[in-house]
Amino acid sequence: MTEDLSPAERYAAARERAVEQATALAGFREMYEFGLDPFQIDACRALEAGKGVLVAAPTGSGKTIVGEFAVHLALLQGKKCFYTTPIKALSNQKYADLSKRYGADKVGLLTGDNSVNSDAPVVVMTTEVLRNMLYSGSQSLLNLGYVVMDEVHYLSDRFRGAVWEEVIIHLQESVTLVSLSATVSNAEEFGDWLDTVRGDTQVIVSEHRPVPLFQHVLAGRRMYDLFEEGEGQRKAVNPDLTRMARMEASRSYNPRDRRKGKMIREADRERERRQRSRIWTPGRPEVIDRLDSEGLLPAITFIFSRAACEAAVQQCLHAGLRLNDEDARAQVREIVEERTAAIPDEDLHVLGYYEWLEGLERGIAAHHAGMLPTFKEVVEELFVRGLVRAVFATETLALGINMPARSVVLEKLVKWNGEQHADITPGEYTQLTGRAGRRGIDVEGHAVVLWQRAMSPEHLAGLAGTRTYPLRSSFKPSYNMAVNLVEQFGRHRSRELLETSFAQFQADKSVVGISRQVQKNEEGLEGYKVSMTCHLGDFDEYARLRRELKDRETELAKQGANQRRAAAAAALEKLKPGDVIHVPSGKYAGLALVLDPGIPAGRVNGHRGFEHQDGPRPLVLTSERQVKRLASMDFPVPVEALERMRIPKSFNARSPQSRRDLASALRTKAGHIVPERHRKGRAVAADDREIARLRTELRAHPCHGCDEREDHARWAERYYRLRRDTVQLERRIEGRTNTIARTFDRIVALLTEMDYLRGDEVTEHGKRLARLYGELDLLASECLREGVWEGLSPAELAACVSALVFEARMADDALAPKLPSAKVKASLGEMVRIWGRLDALEEEFKINQAEGVGQREPDLGFAWAAYMWASDKGLDEVLREVEMPAGDFVRWCKQVIDVLGQISAAAPREGSTVAKNARKAVDQLLRGVVAYSSVG
Repeated sequence: MTEDLSPAERYAAARERAVEQATALAGFREMYEFGLDPFQIDACRALEAGKGVLVAAPTGSGKTIVGEFAVHLALLQGKKCFYTTPIKALSNQKYADLSKRYGADKVGLLTGDNSVNSDAPVVVMTTEVLRNMLYSGSQSLLNLGYVVMDEVHYLSDRFRGAVWEEVIIHLQESVTLVSLSATVSNAEEFGDWLDTVRGDTQVIVSEHRPVPLFQHVLAGRRMYDLFEEGEGQRKAVNPDLTRMARMEASRSYNPRDRRKGKMIREADRERERRQRSRIWTPGRPEVIDRLDSEGLLPAITFIFSRAACEAAVQQCLHAGLRLNDEDARAQVREIVEERTAAIPDEDLHVLGYYEWLEGLERGIAAHHAGMLPTFKEVVEELFVRGLVRAVFATETLALGINMPARSVVLEKLVKWNGEQHADITPGEYTQLTGRAGRRGIDVEGHAVVLWQRAMSPEHLAGLAGTRTYPLRSSFKPSYNMAVNLVEQFGRHRSRELLETSFAQFQADKSVVGISRQVQKNEEGLEGYKVSMTCHLGDFDEYARLRRELKDRETELAKQGANQRRAAAAAALEKLKPGDVIHVPSGKYAGLALVLDPGIPAGRVNGHRGFEHQDGPRPLVLTSERQVKRLASMDFPVPVEALERMRIPKSFNARSPQSRRDLASALRTKAGHIVPERHRKGRAVAADDREIARLRTELRAHPCHGCDEREDHARWAERYYRLRRDTVQLERRIEGRTNTIARTFDRIVALLTEMDYLRGDEVTEHGKRLARLYGELDLLASECLREGVWEGLSPAELAACVSALVFEARMADDALAPKLPSAKVKASLGEMVRIWGRLDALEEEFKINQAEGVGQREPDLGFAWAAYMWASDKGLDEVLREVEMPAGDFVRWCKQVIDVLGQISAAAPREGSTVAKNARKAVDQLLRGVVAYSSVG
């Protein structure tokens, strides 16, 4: 109370208020109807004081307010502000927000395929656009005062993360950096690095969620709280869930099971049936209906499959769910018709518009990357307006899009990570459930996990209670980065710059801990040496003989395994289409018909690749009607053709009827044949002279007769194991010192060999490479250098360029990709040949693709689609031919357009048709669904 203050204290408080009112922050706060949180105020004050800031806070906590304050400061100071985001959808959303607040004349947008008012004082852009500006020395960088990097934790992304570090390192010192991140466990470490490379940076971490989150498990008809109610940080798991998991794990439903030699009593079985009736995974319509009755809608249900998202919507429609009244249905139809007015009627039919609209009118929708971008935008808009109340989405929705809900549902805690089904991490769980709870609307948010068999409540509690989401650098030098750096700074200064990366910063810090471990190990080695001492002789020498014997036996066993594999591979190479074989092991063991012997391309090109490791991979039709590409592990022993069969020319591997007919013929032809059993030969070790010599020396050694020999041997084994570990740690220390710079040196050496660099000079070839960004930058440059694309029509050029960007979501070995014309086939063949040469060079210069550096093999899977679309074919025909979702098709087209734009800028102006045809190809691709999809 001011009445309780002395006159001096009242005067001081008034002075403080006057000073506060004079700040830019005071005017900024008046622009918002709600008060700012303490972490937002602290960050804004640091910005106004001229410091850079790193703000790490939970999803939905309002950290973008700090980014908007940077925009406010830039406009007050007459400077520019660039607001960068990781994805185009988020850029579009932020552009709309800032235009609304500051006026469309003061805000611009740059996303690669969109350019709106790019000379405005405030420009929203994707991070890659800013990186390209920095390398090209764009005039737009003049008078740049602030850069906001939204979702800066993206620098952990192994494919794109390097771009964030490039921007942070290369921005002018005069630019104030505002980094906005999800809650990460090593924010202080990241802040220390920012302080090192950017100057004074204040780290502001907030763990507080403005809307509290409650965790639940839905099992059967009942919704259980995950945690018991109680005080304190460490909450106990609900004992009902623990009991339920234990009961499910222990019970049996087989009446023939015996308990103490007697049949399970009927009463026991009845009790188990009653228990079982309480525990099941509710269906999707049932879940939405339950959430609706509990007042927990709107909800986002995360399903880690696009097809399952679409299926979920259909299941809800078939169940008769209706979440909208007539008034809401009318609003939905009006908005949808307005937003899709530009799409021709024939395309709407192809895109499944009417089924999609029916779901929207009922308040139900899917959201995933396979959808047309326009459709996704409409779903987002309707959801924010409360006109769609149940969304089934893949995890891409959690990446930055402002689409909060009252509840988030997770069907499973396992997802496909591109290689295998793996548990989601605590960081992923936090990111997904962070969507629950709308600030200013909901009092609380709810995360609901559906009960699954073998679920562990303790594991779920660990995911929900852990905030471990460390930021790990994925920075790696690339060919394009190398020529751009050398051109701007020279080799020596470029090397120094790369050593300031967060990747090297983390590597250097980790060395300290490893060095301490080496010291501890060396102390342990001294103790082990004393314990293995033998009074009869040199036990170190005796242990060495034992180890040599063991190593020799292991080596011979490996040789035998390799010989067996080589024999199996040689047998596979003799197979021909139409051979009937017996697959000896694996998931598809049994009778099979060879459709394609699958001889690896690596044997022709002579370069390394996965083919060399795998050997022949025959494509077969099993007697169970499955068409599968088998691997060497399915053939541990040599295989021979048991019989021959003719494969009809009309056979189509994708047709169930074709497979059924041919499998039936296979069983009729060879079902009675019993394959010969493979007999094992005599072990090589039995006749090995070296093994005989070592065994003789071992028996003759004085220590062999020691009563405590095995005790000494155990200590010796520990000694050598610890010594081996110590050597590995020392190698890790050596390997982590200057790792980024060493990779850069290897890249520079390769580019020098190829005449892209001559010392600190960038050649004409190098200047061309500097304009080509992307995973296959060097391959694209070499194709221009060798004139691979000369004489191609625009549509043919689009087909070839697609191989530089496209990557199939999963390997489809059943059929070779369809290619449009002889000229395209020849050009793509030449591209693969060049890639093989580059691949061999990378191996020579020790540039390792497994570490994220180097050129992957071009993927021809989108060539036919790009050619057809650029040839003015209809959407219906193209999508039917390529069997691809519309959203994927649009996204790949836009990426092809982006690379064609780079090629038109990098291609020679004289004596070449490539630049002109690249521009024409862009025009021919940028039509229909591709043109009217504003988000890429």
